Amino acid sequence: MAPRPRKRVSRPKPRPSRGGGHEDPFFESEPKRRRGGGRDEDIESEDSDLEGVAVGGVDEDGEEAGKDEEEETVGEKKMRMAKELLKKVTDAAKRREEDEEEDEDEEAGGRRVAEILLKKQLEESGRKRMELAARILQPDPEDGFKMLVKHRQPVTAVVLSKDSDKGFSASKDGIIVHWDVETGKSEKYLWPSENVLVSHHAKPPLSAKRSKQVLALAVSSDGRYLASGGLDRHIHLWDVRSREHIQAFSGHRGAISCLSFGPDSSELFSGSFDRKIMQWNAEDRTYMNCLYGHQNEVLTMDALSKDRLLTVARDRTMHLWKIPEESQLLFRAPATASLECCCFVDDKEFLTGSDDGSVELWSIMRKKPTHIIRNAHPVLRNNLNSLENNVEENGIHKPESVSSAQSWVSAVATRKGSDLAASGAANGSVRLWAIEPDSKGIRPLFNLRLDGFVNSLAIAKSGHFIVAGVGQEPRLGRWGRVRLAQNGVVIHPIRLKEENEDL
Repeated sequence: MAPRPRKRVSRPKPRPSRGGGHEDPFFESEPKRRRGGGRDEDIESEDSDLEGVAVGGVDEDGEEAGKDEEEETVGEKKMRMAKELLKKVTDAAKRREEDEEEDEDEEAGGRRVAEILLKKQLEESGRKRMELAARILQPDPEDGFKMLVKHRQPVTAVVLSKDSDKGFSASKDGIIVHWDVETGKSEKYLWPSENVLVSHHAKPPLSAKRSKQVLALAVSSDGRYLASGGLDRHIHLWDVRSREHIQAFSGHRGAISCLSFGPDSSELFSGSFDRKIMQWNAEDRTYMNCLYGHQNEVLTMDALSKDRLLTVARDRTMHLWKIPEESQLLFRAPATASLECCCFVDDKEFLTGSDDGSVELWSIMRKKPTHIIRNAHPVLRNNLNSLENNVEENGIHKPESVSSAQSWVSAVATRKGSDLAASGAANGSVRLWAIEPDSKGIRPLFNLRLDGFVNSLAIAKSGHFIVAGVGQEPRLGRWGRVRLAQNGVVIHPIRLKEENEDL
């Protein structure tokens, strides 16, 4: 910034003596010179300094300048005081310039803060993709998967709350557990008696005893409701605060295989082996709609908003449902694959896993995958549960089979609105992926060692950890078994570089 022009300081003319002559005031008598003296405090104003110069070298504190007469003449003293005054004015001007520069820095900092807040708002709304993959650091060897909650039977579903500080898991024995991510403290949900279930609008069981095996979980965005579904063909609604059963939705004629709440709404979607997609309202506890289109058992689903739903089924198709328009887009799996799981990346892209061991990236603009990672989870020749013990000379792992149950991609997950994704199978690893912008492809990041069938995955909203539901058996059957695995929920930290947001 250019310095402001300084005003020229004009020196006042000496006052004439009372007698009208031009006598120098320096030669006045001492009492006359001391008439205005006696003050001990220093006056820093410029007018005071000028006045001191005008009276011929007499300071206002009464100190006589003549004491230093032999060392400093009157002219030299005037010159010294003028230089001091000029220095004061110069310093004041510099301070003003620095203050103005600081004001400009504050304005620039304010603009930077506004840009950061706008970027975060766009990322939260999904209109701008959050770049997490580039910030992920190499996992520490000590940062393996750690058991968070143990289950007796294989875990079939894991979900996180909206802020990712709490989680829920369910297993084949019907146990539903509510746990804290930070402390690992857990509490079980207790199933009510049959009479209470019937009073909550559940239909009587077809067999002598109601099956309580849970296959799917979903939690509402406000954290008030938890929905569970399984082999009894009912959707059970729970109050998260009291952990009590409050409602049972009936309408499906087959097992409930998947559930999903719409973000920022109380609308609940359910998928079943009866090939139907049903829509419910958890707040009003009412049935809303039924969607038809799949020709075989519905396996998994994911909701991006209350009016966009993604589902896959055993008919080798994926459907993108547009709820208000009552329309759907149909995507067919590649010729050699049958889709097993799906999830949204954002409103234009989604990710799937197949039973041939491949991971596919899809775009809303194309009917076929834009990118396919084949043999994403190969079963190794010598060690079915290790990726490190069978490396060829060129650094490539030699797969034994990609059609066995261990290689099926049973779970995929994304941090919605970001470029970070994960997939799991039973080959001994969970893989992290980077979704390239503009549907350019999928880039592998890291392998995280984990034994067992990975039946469910969830990535924290912050991107700082990933949780997995693991079992010795797959979620929907018993066609495979990994005896070394532990049934439960495991967590793995994800170390991220600090985002550069310096103001």
